Amino acid sequence: MTEHVVPSASGHRWYSRPVLFVSDLNRALSFHSDQLGFEKNWHAGDGAGTVCQVSRSDCEIILCQDPARRDKARLFIELTADGLRDLRRELAGRSVPTKATWWGYDTTQVSDPDGNELLFPVPE
Repeated sequence: MTEHVVPSASGHRWYSRPVLFVSDLNRALSFHSDQLGFEKNWHAGDGAGTVCQVSRSDCEIILCQDPARRDKARLFIELTADGLRDLRRELAGRSVPTKATWWGYDTTQVSDPDGNELLFPVPE
């Protein structure tokens, strides 16, 4: 296989936010804020639109209600060992279902109401 080298774009910042497609934006927003501790940053249409953004620390996620999209996403979120321990404690306190799974690493998986998966790898 030929190695492809991409020149460095020094000075340019790449900033990304995953989009999770959901069937009910209000349900998804409630899950991410009430169950996972995210905060709503903005909501299109002055709170009446079908797209919003939530964040927790440096993790930003766009939630989009789109009846034509039924695909599911998998988001890989790395925390420190202390951060993962605290998150597990929060999730247990809120009775959020989790499961231990493997995705190249031991991970803790949380699935939202639409089946989108948030994977938290266990730090080495």
